[in-house]
Amino acid sequence: VSVAMLKGRANYLCHYYLQRTADNGRLPSRQETSYLQDIVRFAKITRTGDKAELASVPETAAVWSMVTSTRDNCLGQECPHYKDCFVMQARREAQQADIVVVNHHLFFADIMLRDTGMAELLPTANTVIFDEAHQLPETATLFFGETLSTAQFLELARDSVAEGLGHARDAVDWVKLGSTLERAARDVRLAFKEDSVRLSIGQLPDDHPLFAALEALEAELDALESALAGQAERAESIGACLRRARELQGVLAGWTTPPTEFERQTADTERSGSAEAKNERADPNEKVRWIEVFAHTVQLHETPLSVAPIFAKQRAGVPRAWIFTSATLSVRGDFTHYAAQMGLNAKRSMTLPSPFDYPSQGLLYVPRNLPQPSSPMFTDAVFDAALPAIEASGGGVFMLCTTLRAVDRISAKLRDVIEARGWNYPLLVQGDASRTELLDRFRAYGNAILVGSQSFWEGVDVRGDALSLVVIDKLPFAPPDDPVLSARLDALTKKGLSPFAVHQLPQAVITLKQGAGRLIRAETDRGVLMICDTRLVDKPYGRRIWQSLPPFKRTREIEVVREFFEENDKAAQ
Repeated sequence: VSVAMLKGRANYLCHYYLQRTADNGRLPSRQETSYLQDIVRFAKITRTGDKAELASVPETAAVWSMVTSTRDNCLGQECPHYKDCFVMQARREAQQADIVVVNHHLFFADIMLRDTGMAELLPTANTVIFDEAHQLPETATLFFGETLSTAQFLELARDSVAEGLGHARDAVDWVKLGSTLERAARDVRLAFKEDSVRLSIGQLPDDHPLFAALEALEAELDALESALAGQAERAESIGACLRRARELQGVLAGWTTPPTEFERQTADTERSGSAEAKNERADPNEKVRWIEVFAHTVQLHETPLSVAPIFAKQRAGVPRAWIFTSATLSVRGDFTHYAAQMGLNAKRSMTLPSPFDYPSQGLLYVPRNLPQPSSPMFTDAVFDAALPAIEASGGGVFMLCTTLRAVDRISAKLRDVIEARGWNYPLLVQGDASRTELLDRFRAYGNAILVGSQSFWEGVDVRGDALSLVVIDKLPFAPPDDPVLSARLDALTKKGLSPFAVHQLPQAVITLKQGAGRLIRAETDRGVLMICDTRLVDKPYGRRIWQSLPPFKRTREIEVVREFFEENDKAAQ
């Protein structure tokens, strides 16, 4: 059986942009110049052009965006290097293969965009298997919506200046056009004082500086589009910039209008939480416009409240088998929540038994007397409760937090305790290195403590004694200030449904099962799952949650945890 792995185009070197960047010679730093030289040498010897093969240049290096193509700026068949293109070569290999492995993002990018060449690939498949299918609702939401980033305007400005100077130097003042567009894009970021924020457009007053900044951006984009249109016939690469400018014009036009009444109502509901406001809501098929502010960029999102009808329509095309598989699709054996999210038939489902003997291999420990997760003392209480369990385990610990603030707080306190008590447990903290590097070190040490947040809750496989204790600080309910979640919950209320029972609780169960799934990865693994959230025991819905977890023995006493680890040590001897 021939198997091909296909990645998104940002993973493959682009001959055209590599040459342009090398000829241009202007890079942000000496380090990036050195990376570029490594990439030029690599391009001469690589067969695949896959940047993962070049370990000496980090994934985060700024130069990668200058030497790879995007769907927007690829010249396609007009490119002078089209015959040698690494992306097209990978796609040709995939078309010949019996099995093609792609990630979820690439699958949806193809469905949505019918990307050049790729469109011939996926429709020929007669079976589509989604592994880790619990991630699909989020990925589909991303792709069936629309995102506009200030980074796209900066890239367009950069490419237009380069191509304009290369092919129509005397026609227009390209540098001036590019710099005014860049400035206008940066002014959109300056419209927000916050370093990091997510909010719906309905939460902004009509006189918020964002709207004036977007109008100014639109004017500068129009000026660039006009210049590109006048010179597009002189080079295909200028024509490609023109197409991008026009696409951006189309999307940006939807953002220069103030919030609609629907969006205002959503924002009012978020603030008031009143049932009356929720029941006056508009059609649940509405999309929600929301904004995400980062350190250097702003992203404008338009997101559908439900991906089910859109995904059902996509599946109705070519007849083929669709298989959705994951350890965490059901809630107590019930697939209703997942099926509703994706527009699937919940009856066509199957739960297979685990090969693991959970009652003897694992122990679920919920400590007593912890404050509620909303308490300001909660994170410190989690730390104090976890210390005896960590000591009993002898290392090999994942501490999974629901917020980055908790990661920082717990890792700082752990550092002090390890030093004060002279413990020989290496401490690894999310952000100190890449996820892959941290996991490699964790496995190699065998007795380390790793403190991480969401990115370590799933897709992490550590077998054997290197991991014997997983501590989860609290039940992973999504933050209520998420604009898309808020609008979805409103739509459920309007239908007379309980947003908590229908959406928030099942979603938290699926996420928690992912975190819990880090513990037992093989028939010989043994370990303790510690959940520091007493709602699991105290609240009526807690039963539904723990009944969805693997059938571990359960305890609330630290002594039982110590005995479990002592038995473990005896068994190992």
